[in-house]
Amino acid sequence: MIELKLPTMTCGHCVRTVTRTVQAVDTQAKLEIDLPTHRVRIESQQPKEAFERALADEGYAAAA
Repeated sequence: MIELKLPTMTCGHCVRTVTRTVQAVDTQAKLEIDLPTHRVRIESQQPKEAFERALADEGYAAAA
């Protein structure tokens, strides 16, 4: 399970963009988004770095 904190994810539009981006990396990924805490949990065989890179390219850089 991959967990990322995306501080710039603040609205429903952000959730749709994050979902689309994660699915572009892995169409089979299972995704759980908690908007109030800005957390995304991803179940995938792809490496965490692939999601971090793709999300950062969309403006959602993961916080440490």
